[in-house]
Amino acid sequence: MGDRAARILAEVRQLHREEENTGEFEPGVTEIYPSGAVLDENDRVALVEAALGLRIAAGAHSRRFESAFARTLGLRKAHLTNSGSSANLLAMAALTSPSLGDRRLRPGDEVITCATGFPTTVNPIIQHGLVPVFVDIELGTYNATADDIARAIGPRTRAISLAHTLGNPFQAAEIAELAKAHGLFLLEDNCDAVGSTYRGRLTGTFGDMSTVSFYPAHHLTMGEGGCVLTSNLALARVVESLRDWGRDCWCEPGENDRCLKRFGYQMGTLPEGYDHKYIFSHVGYNLKTTDLQAALGLSQLARLEEFGEARRRNWRRMREGLDGLPHLLLPEPTPDSDPSWFGFVITIATDAPFTTAELVAFLEQRKIGTRRLFAGNLTRHPAYQDVQHRVSGELTNSNIVTSQTIWTGVYPGLTSEMLDYVVASIKEFVAARS
Repeated sequence: MGDRAARILAEVRQLHREEENTGEFEPGVTEIYPSGAVLDENDRVALVEAALGLRIAAGAHSRRFESAFARTLGLRKAHLTNSGSSANLLAMAALTSPSLGDRRLRPGDEVITCATGFPTTVNPIIQHGLVPVFVDIELGTYNATADDIARAIGPRTRAISLAHTLGNPFQAAEIAELAKAHGLFLLEDNCDAVGSTYRGRLTGTFGDMSTVSFYPAHHLTMGEGGCVLTSNLALARVVESLRDWGRDCWCEPGENDRCLKRFGYQMGTLPEGYDHKYIFSHVGYNLKTTDLQAALGLSQLARLEEFGEARRRNWRRMREGLDGLPHLLLPEPTPDSDPSWFGFVITIATDAPFTTAELVAFLEQRKIGTRRLFAGNLTRHPAYQDVQHRVSGELTNSNIVTSQTIWTGVYPGLTSEMLDYVVASIKEFVAARS
């Protein structure tokens, strides 16, 4: 980097310091968001420095991030993509690859998943002609249990795809063992839980593949972006092919003959020596990210531990502040877990002297942002009315969540003063109606 670029970056740092919001928190006026990105001057500099390099497609920053993020989770391969939803799509698509032989998932095969969650955990199952098998969750942890999964396994079950709800791990070790015993694939949607652990092991490392989102609401951000991770090199190769148009070649764009046999392949019914850069072994997509996003991701990755500590600290402050309050079911970490929490989830008791809508309206009027537990029971949404699926057992708790559950923020951008105001507001609301 030359002197002129160094001066520009110094100016960027100064600009960030001058524009940084240092306004005081004003209760009832300042927005308390349920989630959001926490960006500092290093993030701004990283973006500008990458822009100065004019590498606008995936390049060196992308490769560095993939390597660093895989090492962070102790996995062998990470492939960046343009969103966490695309990461879920790629992971499920990889399981249908002909390269897997008899283990590949075929239309009509079943994939066990939760009825409660975010749609793009489930949508790839449907988009590949597979049949989702919906299981219920338990209140408190808001995850399915290993027993739920075991009861749902049928003769056509081939995979399990679950998310760690709001950062709270599901019973990953037990479910991974169950998958192994039955010859099932396990996909971990780790989008809300980067840095969470179960039995001392990071979530996202138990399954055949795991996915991450870098949307601003999540633990790390690139603005948009996602990632598929695995230690299975065969699956990693399929994910890369599907992400990169379906091509068979693994050379980076702009690279030529990295394999030293670019014109030495014969595949399909193509002529001998057909350019490997244009041989396609999968019906794929173009779901890559950009180098600017990866540059921001590298800057954010340096703060992963700091962000996780803040999320845990903020969740504890909320939990301790609301402990013992009547009419509310407060969240509980899954036993043997240490969640890096995505949000603070509350379920209103069925016999409470107030409704969920009344609590939401009260909090929102005070500028305290709330969210539902994503889609609640997905089977009740219009998009899924005509979708082939199977329900294992009853979806009792999924229905309770749909009508009675909300969550508020614990992300690192919230101050202790903000969290105390949220606690005080909820207490005031409950006391006035009890």
